Amino acid sequence: MSKVNLKAAEVQVRETRLGSITGFEGSAKDLVLQARAGTLEDKSRSFSQCLGCSTSNAACTTVLIQDGVTISHGPVGCCGCLQEYAFTYRVNVAHRGVKETRQRRIFSTNMKESDTVYGGNAKLAASIREVYERTKPKAIFIITTCSSGIIGDDVGSIADEAEAELGIPVVAIFCEGFRSKIWTSGFDAGYHAIARKLIKKPLQKQEDLINIVNFWGSDIFANWFKRLGLRANYLTPYATVKQISESAQAKATVQICSTLGSYLAAALEQEYGVPEIRISPPYGIAQTDRWFRELGKMTGKEKEAEQFIKEEKEKWLAQIEELRNKLKGKTAYVTAGASHGHSLLALLKELGIKPRGAAIFHHDPIYDNEAESSDTLQNVVNDYGDIENYNVCNKQEFELVNILNKIRPDILLARHGGMTLWGAKLGIPSLLIGDEHYGMGYEGIVKYGNRILETIENDEFVKNFSKHTHNPYSKWWLSQEPFFFLGKDIKEEI
Repeated sequence: MSKVNLKAAEVQVRETRLGSITGFEGSAKDLVLQARAGTLEDKSRSFSQCLGCSTSNAACTTVLIQDGVTISHGPVGCCGCLQEYAFTYRVNVAHRGVKETRQRRIFSTNMKESDTVYGGNAKLAASIREVYERTKPKAIFIITTCSSGIIGDDVGSIADEAEAELGIPVVAIFCEGFRSKIWTSGFDAGYHAIARKLIKKPLQKQEDLINIVNFWGSDIFANWFKRLGLRANYLTPYATVKQISESAQAKATVQICSTLGSYLAAALEQEYGVPEIRISPPYGIAQTDRWFRELGKMTGKEKEAEQFIKEEKEKWLAQIEELRNKLKGKTAYVTAGASHGHSLLALLKELGIKPRGAAIFHHDPIYDNEAESSDTLQNVVNDYGDIENYNVCNKQEFELVNILNKIRPDILLARHGGMTLWGAKLGIPSLLIGDEHYGMGYEGIVKYGNRILETIENDEFVKNFSKHTHNPYSKWWLSQEPFFFLGKDIKEEI
């Protein structure tokens, strides 16, 4: 039974809905076994350096919608994390093949101290109408913040009243940062609201249309799907409100990152009858084989899928083997969000590189479809074996620096900006690739492998950089065990 409940205005956070955790240290195999046995426990930290905010992840689902507008209901500072998506749009729009470039439209109600005393309802209502007059969008998304949540502004009712007046969807997304320690609860909040307010019951089906829940990567699926007689419907970045509203007409839904897309995919299946491909995304040979065969099975394109696999392997397997020989004996460390981090571990294993460990931002014991076949970490362990030094942490950089200082891998792979800095400070070649589609499929193994090889071989800059940089962490901390503060009560440290 799915955990999606679109009748509720607000989505349950992942701690409650999925039993997700942010504190673990051990091996990947141990984590998977505990999750399957139902014995997984979250370990708290007696010291925490920082947390990711759900607001930015909710914004990830809305800001890049072509004809929508996003309003952050809170102090203007809370709007700062939304601006990176405006930059992402300008950089990546060409890779997605978007013909008409439109400026991103992001607004803030700019709550002041007086608003937290007297309430921000009137300011929000006025902001919605002003934004509509200035931009004439097809939909308005309102993202809540800690300030508006704490004082209890009635964002839902204000959105409904504005929707009735303006005649367009006005979508309230409840994603205050204090709701959850797990940053990805913001994805769920955004997609929950989109599934409730934008997606329409299908009057007809488009048998060749496949939904792809993704971030903002390059358009590799159009070419893949063309060879299979299918079409790609990207959700939600770079889509229009109309595209999103018609997504229930699709034949199936796939996702490039289960952390991002599991909730929307489950909602589309449960509420609108669009089946979800319940396996890991196509990273690594074994999973790419499974993914295309499952896609072929669900769409009646089994022969086309087998032909695609055959052609791609003939083209790329020799180059993959060549890269394995060049990278043999190399070691790596990964820091990333859950599902994409697991995908990077699969790529490393496929290339013959030994992962010395990973700092993964959270862990979902199971996804919203409740299918064990969707467990991306379990699939990596089953395909390639265990991974040592597996750490679940919500962006605790002090732990990352401690670990890197001790194990000194040949390369650090990161998914998020700011994390590679710590590898460079220690003289470790570090690689961040923002295009999450870059490593997908058989060709992706070759592309990612070449970038890893290039990064390792060109290490002069980071070695010189490490000689002239300051490490803010003390010698005392670097001499401790990395998980000194994990699973302890703060009183134990006093």
